[in-house]
Order: sequence, then C-alpha cells, then structure tokens
Amino acid sequence: MTAVIDKPARPPGRWAAPPRPVWEEAPSRTGLAGKGLVLFLACLAILFPLWIVVVTSLSTRKAIDEAGGLVMIPTDITFVAYQELLSGGQVTRAALVSIGVTLVGTLFSMTVSVLCAYGLSRSGSLGHRWILMVLLATMFFSAGLIPTYLLVQSLGLTDSYLALILPSAISVFNILVLRGFFMGISQELIDSARIDGAGDVRILRQIVLPLSRAVVAVITLFYAVGYWSAWFNASLYLNDQDMLPLQNVMIQLVQKQEAPVGLGQAIKTGELSGLAVQMAVMVMALLPVAVLSPFVQKHFKKGMLTGAVKG
Repeated sequence: MTAVIDKPARPPGRWAAPPRPVWEEAPSRTGLAGKGLVLFLACLAILFPLWIVVVTSLSTRKAIDEAGGLVMIPTDITFVAYQELLSGGQVTRAALVSIGVTLVGTLFSMTVSVLCAYGLSRSGSLGHRWILMVLLATMFFSAGLIPTYLLVQSLGLTDSYLALILPSAISVFNILVLRGFFMGISQELIDSARIDGAGDVRILRQIVLPLSRAVVAVITLFYAVGYWSAWFNASLYLNDQDMLPLQNVMIQLVQKQEAPVGLGQAIKTGELSGLAVQMAVMVMALLPVAVLSPFVQKHFKKGMLTGAVKG
C-alpha cells in the first residue's frame, strides 16, 4: 500500500492573494462590489474638492465669472495667479517663513523627542518613571492659553520666530510612540554593543535609529505637517505682517481681509480674479504635504502600530 504524502502548498505568486484562514469565508461578489463602491465614493469625496480648487486656481477671470464662482470643468487655463504670487511680495515671503519654521522646528522637535524617548525606553535610566508620569500628566492637564501667552511674553519671544517653534515643539504622544518602538528593539543587541565599548550616543546613532526608520519617518512627517499647517501661534505672538507664515496669509485672503502686496491693483483692474488667487494660495499650502505623504506612506502601518502596541 503506497503512502500518500501531502505536497506542501505552493507559495502565492507576486500578484496572487495570500491563502485565507479556514475560518474566514471568501467574500461574495456583492461584498466585493460594495467595497469597491465605498472606496470609489471615498476617493471621489476627497479628490473632487481638490480638483475644484486646482482648476479654479488655473482659470481666468472670464472662466470664473461664467461659472459663477468655483470652476469644475477647465476651459481657459492660465498660470497668472501663480506667477504673481511667486514673483515676490507677501505670499513669497510667507512661504519662505513657513519653509524655514518647518525645517528648523521639525529638526529641533525630532532631536528632543528621540533623545527623550530613548532615555525613557531604558529601564535603568535615572528617574525615568517619574519623568514619564509627568509627561503623561501634560496630556490631560495644561496651564491654559493665558498663562502660556504670559510665559512666552515674559521670555521675550513675541514677534520672534521662536514663538512659532518652542510652545508646540514637543508632542508627548509622539514621544510615547517612539519609546514603544525603542523598547521593542532587542536588549541583547544593545548589551552586546555595550560590551564592545559603545556608549549611549553611539548605540542610539548606529543601532537604534537605523532599526527605527519607519517610526522616525512617520513622526517626522507628523511634526513637519504640524509646523507647516500651524497658524494659531502666529496669530497670537506675531504682530509684524512681514513675519506671518503662509497659513496666516491664506486665512487673510480667504476672509478677504487684505490682498497681498502687488496683487491688489491686479485684482482691481481685472487682470486677476480674487477667487483664483485664494485657490492658488490653498494649492501652495497643500502641495508640500501632498508631495511628502506618499514617500512615508509605507512606513505608517509598521511605525505607528508597532510603536503603539509595544508601548
């Protein structure tokens, strides 16, 4: 009697779906169609407003007047709004301010967050439990807006770019995510590096950070988007119009409080549409986030879930 030997299952190909667990039923055609419809509607709800904003920013005054406002179908494309905005003046200066604050602020926030998270992830570090409790308390209790403003004012940070960075430089949530990821790194690997004579700085730089690219990329994006989109601190601490970042200038344009220098006359003479200028500034504000997000998208699942679960 010949014995029957079960052949091992063929590994799925590159484009083949992975094998399903025995307790999970295969989706029906109706279920697949429903999922596809929901995803299509979700994408449409996100992309359609963006499409309207971009098309309106590229439309002439005549096309905007004929459409009665926002343009959905492009008929007459022009880049005059972007040329005027980038030719100098308040919008260009505000964009440079936002870029500088985002770069410096993200670098400072990541440096402090990584150092703090690494120290809290080592169980033998001095007072790490008490420091962790203090950080957790700040997530639920805060001094309030008025004491924070008085503190910034007493430090002489008003009308200073540091007022856009220091009050919101640290996020306890981001530190906890980094700490959870660092705690998941093998302790034996760190101990072997210590035996070889490596100090904490070298361990962090050559072992911990290379193994934590995913979570570092995600947290860096969080900080960068936060600095780029921030407007509240500038409205509180900055009185000089020349120091305002791009988001505050965009708010002024949308609320029609003040036209940027060099554009007011062009709008009055009919060369530009005020609505096209508003939409162009919105596109400029959204473009960096839209460009950077796909590059770190693959790290979101690994970085966030691993850091949260192991914390």
